[in-house]
Amino acid sequence: MSTDSPSAQTIVLIHGLWLTPLSWEHWKARFEAAGHRVLAPGWPGIDDRDVEDLRRDTSAYETIGVTEIADHYDPIVRELDEPPIIMGHSFGGLITQLLLDRGLGAAGVAIHPGPIKGVVILPPSQLKSAWPALKNPANRHRAVMLTPEQFHFGFTNTLSEADAKPVYERYAIPGPGRPLFQAGLANFNPHAATKVNLHNDQRAPLLLTSGSEDHTVPASTVKASYRLQSKGGRPTEYKEYAGRSHYTAGEPGWEQVADDALEWAVNHSRQAAVV
Repeated sequence: MSTDSPSAQTIVLIHGLWLTPLSWEHWKARFEAAGHRVLAPGWPGIDDRDVEDLRRDTSAYETIGVTEIADHYDPIVRELDEPPIIMGHSFGGLITQLLLDRGLGAAGVAIHPGPIKGVVILPPSQLKSAWPALKNPANRHRAVMLTPEQFHFGFTNTLSEADAKPVYERYAIPGPGRPLFQAGLANFNPHAATKVNLHNDQRAPLLLTSGSEDHTVPASTVKASYRLQSKGGRPTEYKEYAGRSHYTAGEPGWEQVADDALEWAVNHSRQAAVV
């Protein structure tokens, strides 16, 4: 993959629940090799801490919610010289949509994103993936670690158990339960943290992607978000990849997903700038 220098842009990558910025290591290196400036800040309290440290001590982030995460990235994006491309995975994809709704970013890519308010579909696999946190209301105020078996079901189900184990060891950390409760109860809360203005005529172009084998955020859930986001008339597109799990940023074939996301975002950020 090559990118001419005139099209080089700043890209902000936002990781998801149960992961750290390290989960972007392949994409970050690939985008930087193409000449782009890439930032991958961690969630508040996660930042650039290593996996072992985060597994030992979750006190700095175990109570954070969706708004705190979005507020953490807000000044990072605003302080850049030009609006960046924002890409987020899973709950990071939800945060991407919230930031775009705030008028931030030149273009956004939500990769297998957590649901915005208004999505009512809840496939059984999605509930099973979230159940380790949702099964206990006390988890709204603490972080929960997935077992290797739970991580395999929710993230790496297209890999063998042997291939999934090193992925778990390298990337998995305890995830705060509060964002899951906020997303799950959003449709009962008029002021839900996951609410976006579906008629925001200033929102930057948005691409939502899904994978046919994703258990954590099934394609049907992403399609529901796409239908909602399309209501406002702003450029909104959807792309589904066959055979891909929630670990789409790292499982075999990730290069095509990364290149597609980058090409779409660069092209649409240019168009938005012209308009």
